[in-house]
Formats: sequence, structure tokens, C-alpha cells
Amino acid sequence: MIIDPPGLTRRCLTRALCLVLSGLGGWAQALQVADDRGIKVTLGQPPQRIVSLLPSLTETVCELGQCAHLVGVDRNSNYPASVTKLPQVGGGLDPNIEAIVALKPDLVLMATSSRAGERLQSLGLKVLALEPKSHADVRRVIEILGGVLGVPDAGRHWRVIDAAASAAAQSLPAKLKQTRVYFEVNAGPYAAGESSFIGETLTRLGVKNIVPASLGPFPLLNPEYVVRANPDVIMVSAFTDSGMSARPGWAALRAIRLQRVCVFTPAQSDVLVRPGPRMAEGARLMARCLLDKAA
Repeated sequence: MIIDPPGLTRRCLTRALCLVLSGLGGWAQALQVADDRGIKVTLGQPPQRIVSLLPSLTETVCELGQCAHLVGVDRNSNYPASVTKLPQVGGGLDPNIEAIVALKPDLVLMATSSRAGERLQSLGLKVLALEPKSHADVRRVIEILGGVLGVPDAGRHWRVIDAAASAAAQSLPAKLKQTRVYFEVNAGPYAAGESSFIGETLTRLGVKNIVPASLGPFPLLNPEYVVRANPDVIMVSAFTDSGMSARPGWAALRAIRLQRVCVFTPAQSDVLVRPGPRMAEGARLMARCLLDKAA
């Protein structure tokens, strides 16, 4: 029986998910959930064997206290440390189908951009595609997976994350507000624009992203664009190339001249570029950068 009694859909915190939890944290009845592809997945009970093909989804499962139900992950899932001991089933976009089937999962979590969904479903596996791209998506995915996993009040995890992100913003003095920031996520250069989840965090911190929402969430920029914008602070993930000052005109940038460049470690970059439950930690990393470089 699929849960959707009259009026329940209107009261759901998430558009995609409606469920009734039993007093023991399980389900009173079967559950139907629509994923980000618009495909409805029906589950008779909380899954006990889960394969996750997206690091942010792996982290969310563990944030909800359900790490023990993971039986396999993609090669990039590396947090918490315990998941690195699990079988790896290849990349998230093109995983090893045979390896996944061999693990006998009762649920596969993956990104909508993965090419494996139809093949896995044709083999009889339950597939739930969820791809958070914004702060609101992080909340939505936490609540959806909390419902799927039978976790009571999964929303409290979001409330803790949200409060911690607010605290990071409040830690910055007023004089740092409107500092002009350029965040480079990868070589190209690819930047984090205002409409990306990274851009949303920068906005929440009260600083100004030099890459407007009109350019898209992660646009490939002409390096001359950054020269013209002349940011006050540059944040660089570990996935970008080095030698920024060697780019034409970049040595004269205010941020480079005044050594206001934060280069994040690979572990820190994982936190910053994954829209998941460590979002508040990402906000703290950005706030610390601003305090160190712009205060």
C-alpha cells in the first residue's frame, strides 16, 4: 500500500516524499518516493543493503546514522573514513554494473547524471537518483533519505547544519561584509557563481561573489574576466591548477598582490565542493579564509 492519504501531501516538508513513521522508527506502511528524474520508487521496508554512487549521498546516509547499511560506494566516496573500507564499484557516472549486482543491494543511490540508472533498473534493482545542487536541495535530500531509511525527525540534522552555517556567518565582523570574492573550483578556470551552492554559502557569509548568477552555477570563465573584476580575496580548491600569478594580467590582481589567496587542501576541497551534510563546515572554512586574508 502506497502512503498518500488525503491532505498528507500538502503537509509534507519535501515535495517528493510522504510517509508515516512507526513509533520504532520504521514504516507503518509501504513507501513511494519520486526521485529527481521524476521516477517513482516503491519500497516495502527500509533498505538494509545500500550502494551509493555519489559522495554527498554517501555522507548523508552516514549523517543519518545509517553507515552500517552501506555495502558499496563509488571511488570518490571517502568520508567518513569507514566508507573507504567498503567495496568500490567504479565511478559515479559509469560504475561497474557487475560489481554492483554482486553486492545484492536492495537500494542504489546515484546522481541523475549517472548513465547506469536504466541498466540497473532493468536488472531488477531499486534505484533512487538524487542530486543536490543547492542548500534547499541538501535539506530536501536529508529529509527524503531520512524517510527512506526510517530515521525519525531527519529534519533535525538539517536544523543543526543550518544553525552552524548561521554561526559561521555571524563570526565575521561587519567590515568584511561585501568583500569581493572569486572562488575557483577547477582549472579552466571554472568558477563558482552566485547560483551555485558554493555561491549561496558566500552570499550567506555576507560577501560579494564576482561571478553573477546570470553566468550559471559553475561557468568556464575567460581569465580576463577575473582581471577586470579584480577580487579582494581568491579561494582556490585543490582541484585547480597552480601558478595563478603566471596567468596573463593576474600578477596585478589585488588579491594576489596582497597575498589574499586561500588554497584549500584536498580534504578541505572535498568539504567545499560537495553539497551535503558538511555544508556548515564549508562555511566555516570560507569564514576562516576571510578572517585570515581580509580582516
